[in-house]
Amino acid sequence: MTRRLVIITEIISPYRIPLFNALARCEDVSLHVIFLAETDPALRQWQVYKQEIAFSYQVLPSWRRRIGPWNVLFNRGISGALNGATPNAILCGGYNYIASWQALLWAHAQQVPFLLWSESNQQDLREGNPLLEFFKIEFLHRCRAFVVPGRSAREYLRGHRVPDQHIYTAPNAVDNELFAAGAARARARATECRGQLALPDRYFLFVGRLVREKGVFELLAAYAKLDRSLRQQIGLVYAGDGPCRGQLEAQAKSIAGGMVRFPGFVQRDQLAVYYALADALILPTYTDTWGLVVNEAMACGLPVIVSEVAGCAADLVRQDWNGLLVPVADASGLGDAMQKLGSSQELCQRMGEHSQEQILEYSPEAWAVGLRQALAGVVRGA
Repeated sequence: MTRRLVIITEIISPYRIPLFNALARCEDVSLHVIFLAETDPALRQWQVYKQEIAFSYQVLPSWRRRIGPWNVLFNRGISGALNGATPNAILCGGYNYIASWQALLWAHAQQVPFLLWSESNQQDLREGNPLLEFFKIEFLHRCRAFVVPGRSAREYLRGHRVPDQHIYTAPNAVDNELFAAGAARARARATECRGQLALPDRYFLFVGRLVREKGVFELLAAYAKLDRSLRQQIGLVYAGDGPCRGQLEAQAKSIAGGMVRFPGFVQRDQLAVYYALADALILPTYTDTWGLVVNEAMACGLPVIVSEVAGCAADLVRQDWNGLLVPVADASGLGDAMQKLGSSQELCQRMGEHSQEQILEYSPEAWAVGLRQALAGVVRGA
């Protein structure tokens, strides 16, 4: 029995294309994806890899504005797109766009099961706006079922009294094979790659937007407090861009005996090089629904240092096995973790091997299995 699924999501993210491709390869699923916009250039610099798309999709006409902290996106044609797609079920990747609510109302009117792809977790510090929380709860109560990436998101829904049998897990994933292969190629020509990218012989790596809530200042403070002898051996690389870059660069100049590099935003195809040549990835975020850079780093064979509030922490990081968990906004604890890994390349290598072993369970194919289970659970007679 083939079930027709429509996924509604914001933009054509390079992280999601491999997942949707894996689902589209399943013979019992007919997939159509509705993107609310092609990209969000004011916030993300991602390349749009349309040539890799192997599933049916469309991009709705949109109008986007930023009003203070609000990201306002209006779309035309969501009802017409759903009428044309004739879905047996709808999976919506969020509740904070008008099109999401329009799709929810359409689903109720047509008696089509509506599922929410929910990544919120109890540790997410972006919560707290009473109006947003009210609308979120209203949206949750109107969904037939939920798809979550891991344990933290499942516990969040349980906390909102969602029955466990209505929650399905589809583990967050990246294209593990692409990153692993890229890392292997980079390591085979390590000296050349380091020279081309002006990278230190050894370094800790951060990948992401350079904004305060990613913990980037605590990371710099922790690096500055490392033993001077260690700082002379191992650098710190911020692969990303954002409003805090200038301030970080200014502060980095005051660190004696260290090497701090800011290569700017790095597109997906070159990221594997940065991962491959690093000693460890560090994600000291205050708030992250998941943190897919951790998946990428693990696929490249890196140990990871991750703050306890990251959504991926409960699923991907096993303390002292493939990485280290640190308290949020704790430069001292972060520094201890960096000192531990930086002082032992043998430990880094062993943990990196464990990371590659662990990440095999978090593949696009595993995500597709979770989606198929969710679809079968809500569409029984199609």
